[in-house]
Parts: sequence; structure tokens; C-alpha cells
Amino acid sequence: MSTLKRKLLSKTSVCAPVMKRLHQPGGGGGGSGRGEGMDEDPTCSQYFPSKADNGTRLRSAFFNQPCVDLAKALLGKVLVRRHSDGTELRGRVVETEAYLGGEDKASHSAGGKRTERNAAMFMKPGTIYVYPIYGIYLCMNISSQGEGAAVLLRSLEPLQGQDVMRRLRSSKRKEGAKTVKDRELCNGPSKLCQALDVQRSFDHRDLASDADVWLETDTEWDMPGARDLVSAPRIGIESHGEWAFKPLRFYLRGHPCVSVVDKVAESKQ
Repeated sequence: MSTLKRKLLSKTSVCAPVMKRLHQPGGGGGGSGRGEGMDEDPTCSQYFPSKADNGTRLRSAFFNQPCVDLAKALLGKVLVRRHSDGTELRGRVVETEAYLGGEDKASHSAGGKRTERNAAMFMKPGTIYVYPIYGIYLCMNISSQGEGAAVLLRSLEPLQGQDVMRRLRSSKRKEGAKTVKDRELCNGPSKLCQALDVQRSFDHRDLASDADVWLETDTEWDMPGARDLVSAPRIGIESHGEWAFKPLRFYLRGHPCVSVVDKVAESKQ
């Protein structure tokens, strides 16, 4: 295993190092300040101020950047979902896709088309766009600068609340299916929506101010350099001509939670 891959795995795997940090006083993704006994922390209740206001929450200015820049900038950030029982589910963004709107034929807003479904793509940067696929699954996107532009959250590394995530995932799976491994909990756009209980009603919400879902900067995370960021074609858009080959998917090289590794793209970067 290369030195780079060992470094990434030691920083990002969902094993002992991460969990040890999460359970240390003052630890936790995004510096939440929750130590041992975090599940019993009364301030996690819906009746107390949100932990999203701890200074690490990403505000409107962060989302107000071009789509490709936002897709890259989201890597390493922590998505937090405060569940109905007050539990905070956390996952680090390790894979994204940029959908540029306008000329991007793979985008729901291609040609400037506006519909009731894609309205969030035309709203202010940081607006959540949730849409269904195959009639039963959901995908979560974040609007950016640019008419109809948005970033798809494709994969997360689970950091906190894995037991709850696994229960939420299991409720959508066939009885008797194998237990989902930690690295497989959120390694796909619909999987992460299931694991964090992202609902259709989240569509049009503002990530900069919402009380139930937000993004944070993890002050303890060392973001890999530019060479460790892979640009590859997006997934599942083969019918969109030349746009199927545009390198608008971004992920962290060597990360175990990336949904699809593109060896060809990696070999050229």
C-alpha cells in the first residue's frame, strides 16, 4: 500500500482512530465538543440550542461560489443531520458531482429549464435540492453560483451515529440481508440520504440556517493536497453525449468510502 493511501486511510477510515477522536473530550466531527456519553448529552435535544451554532458551521458565503469550485470545496466537510430524537448523525463528504445547468445536458436544468421539481437549483447558493430516483430513492444536492447549477453529494464517510444509520438503511433493505459495513453506509447518493434520513421535505431548505441539517468544517481534518483530489466522469449519465465524459465528479484518492473508483482517471492525474 502506498504511503499516500496509508495516510488517507489513517485519517478517514471509520475505524478506531476516528472513533477514538469522536469520544475524546472536545472531540467529534466539526468540533462539536461532545465527549464520552455523547448520546446522553441533554443539549442534543430539540429543546436546546443547536450544536450547529458552534462556529464551524458553513454559512451562506461558503456556498456562494462557482459549481465546480463548490464541488471540490465540499470534500472533507462534515454533513450533520440532527435526527428526530436529537441524535446528531455525521458524515464527511468524500465524493461529489457538479451539475452546471445551462449547457450541461446531464443537468436537470439543462437549457435553463425550470420546473416545479428543479426549482431549488435556481434558488440562492446553499439551498438543498432533493429529488427522487426510480420512484423510491432520494438524492441530495446543494445549489451554487450559476443559473440552475448544483452539486450532488455522492458519498460520505460515516463519523458518528453509525448504529442509527445502519438501522435506517436496514429499514429499506430486504429481510435477511447482510449487515451493512460502516464504509458502505453512505457510499452512494441514495444510501447517504437513507442513512441520514434526508427526506423529500428537505427540498428548498437553506443549509446555512436549517436546524435539522447543516455542514461544518472539521478543524482537526487535514485536507489532502490537489494531487489527492481525483476528477472523473460522472456516474449514470451515459446517454448525454459528450457531457457523459466531462470530469465533473470529484473524490478523495484512496478513500475507502468512495462509491466508484476510476482507475483510468487516476492514472492520468
